[in-house]
Amino acid sequence: MKLSFFGAAHEVTGSCYLVETEQVRFLVDCGMFQGGPEAEEKNRHFPRFDPEKIDFVLLTHAHIDHSGLLPRLTNLGFRGSVYCTSATADLLGVMLPDSAHIQEKEVEWQNYAKRKKQGRYTRDTAPLYTVIQAQNCLKHLRTVEYDSECKPHPQVRVLFRDAGHILGSAILEVWVQDGASSKKLVFSGDLGMPLRPLMNDPTSIEDADYLLVESTYGNRLHKGLQETIDELAEAVNRTLRHKHGNVIIPAFAVGRTQEILYLLTKLMREERIPSNTQIIVDSPMATAATQITLKYHNLLDAESQALLDWGRTQNGSAHIRFTESVEDSMALNHIQHGAIIISASGMCNAGRVKQHLKYNLPRRECSVIIAGFQAHGTLGRKLVDHAASVRIYQEWVPVHADIYTLGGLSAHADQAALMTWLKHFKSPPRQTFVVHGEEETALGFGALIQKELGWSVTVPSAGTAVDC
Repeated sequence: MKLSFFGAAHEVTGSCYLVETEQVRFLVDCGMFQGGPEAEEKNRHFPRFDPEKIDFVLLTHAHIDHSGLLPRLTNLGFRGSVYCTSATADLLGVMLPDSAHIQEKEVEWQNYAKRKKQGRYTRDTAPLYTVIQAQNCLKHLRTVEYDSECKPHPQVRVLFRDAGHILGSAILEVWVQDGASSKKLVFSGDLGMPLRPLMNDPTSIEDADYLLVESTYGNRLHKGLQETIDELAEAVNRTLRHKHGNVIIPAFAVGRTQEILYLLTKLMREERIPSNTQIIVDSPMATAATQITLKYHNLLDAESQALLDWGRTQNGSAHIRFTESVEDSMALNHIQHGAIIISASGMCNAGRVKQHLKYNLPRRECSVIIAGFQAHGTLGRKLVDHAASVRIYQEWVPVHADIYTLGGLSAHADQAALMTWLKHFKSPPRQTFVVHGEEETALGFGALIQKELGWSVTVPSAGTAVDC
């Protein structure tokens, strides 16, 4: 059996792993690279294998850095099935067409700017895939429930376990028949942080021959949840009550938006922020994702279900509004104070949040709350790194607004939580591969596993192929 690493190796995004035997070839994840021109180049060179020879895909969850190149895969010849949980399938029905729409619009803007600068005879850039191609990709989805065995191939059986990361996210236990022997691979996907809002804690796994474990926050500890809630309340109150500005929260449409809505509702219920605060979700995908979250409310933790029940008794008094049109979104530019605007994308590289940043970053009375991981090269990372100005829509925008970073809202397990999850294994895997982390972080986390657990650890780079 051969295992190849085509993404999320020495970096966080682009999750994609190829498993091959003489009888079967399949992918685990097919994610988009994110973060600047290098990522764009990698996406355009994907895939570095023949899509027509892939039998099926197993998908850990719906985030674009794990699923975002599926439409490109199907458009270039893949004809098999993509297996995922039901909630993930519903989310992909929103996220992949939205990803395509964003790419089409970004390319349209780039081509316009290029023609304006170089003349009408310049060669236009095409999007990675179109909305139609994304919609066609959805026909390949096959749903699997948690803890129910799936056999996508006579030589392969799979169990999807709750990863506690976002709605529908899964740890994959995969048994592959390789000749006369059976080998068990475990793909952690993205592991959630225990004792956090909405999601259940990640499922413990007891054994594996080969383990791929994420390391996004393998080098740090998150702030405590209560401390984070206190910081959120302080940022909101300082901005709305004292500075009389707006709060902009760039948020991933899936997971993070719903978590922030939960926390803001909780703060209102506890009367820690004004009960008449305008909370506006300006992202069609986040609106749809919130509806899907409510559909799968049985997958949420008990505390979240209780808060949902409370919210239903308030007759909408929490003042949460979801925009419906581009005109609604543009009208938000005229709001000078008193609003919390939650908008995608979470790393600020695309979507409507760029418009809100353009109008609010120059205003000292406003604040931006960064509530998630920001990959190197993204607009969000530049804000976290205290850039004096940033480029938005081909214009330089001064950064005068306050920038808050909430470290305790990550949907990823921190170093301690990752180590606790690993310690549930009853015996060491033959080999552990540390993936889905920036190079220094992944190497450091790999060294920590070797030191504390005594396991055999490899930190593969992109393009590495290993015989198992």
